[in-house]
This record gives sequence, C-alpha cells and structure tokens, in this order.
Amino acid sequence: LLTEQGIAVRAGHHCAMPLLKTLGLPGAIRVSLALYNDSDDLLRFFSALDQALELLR
Repeated sequence: LLTEQGIAVRAGHHCAMPLLKTLGLPGAIRVSLALYNDSDDLLRFFSALDQALELLR
C-alpha cells in the first residue's frame, strides 16, 4: 500500500526479535530517512500510513 505511493519501508524483526517478543508484537515497520528527506516527505509518509491503516481495519 505504501509502495503504490512511492514510499519504501521494511517490515520484519530488524534484529530485535527478543524486544518484539517481549512487547508481544509480531513485527515492526522501519522507515529510514536521509539528509535529502524533508518535512514534506514525513507528512506524505504519515498520510499514506493513515490511509493504509484505514484500509486494513
């Protein structure tokens, strides 16, 4: 869903399986930023994430 909007994320354990297990979570989404990202990129990500969560509910 995020890919369709040009947003790349990683899903999984991210070498933190003990933590995720302790928190009772099956996995996590990782978003990486770089120097060229700006606040507009973050706003676009949060908007796309909200839309994806609405579709999955």
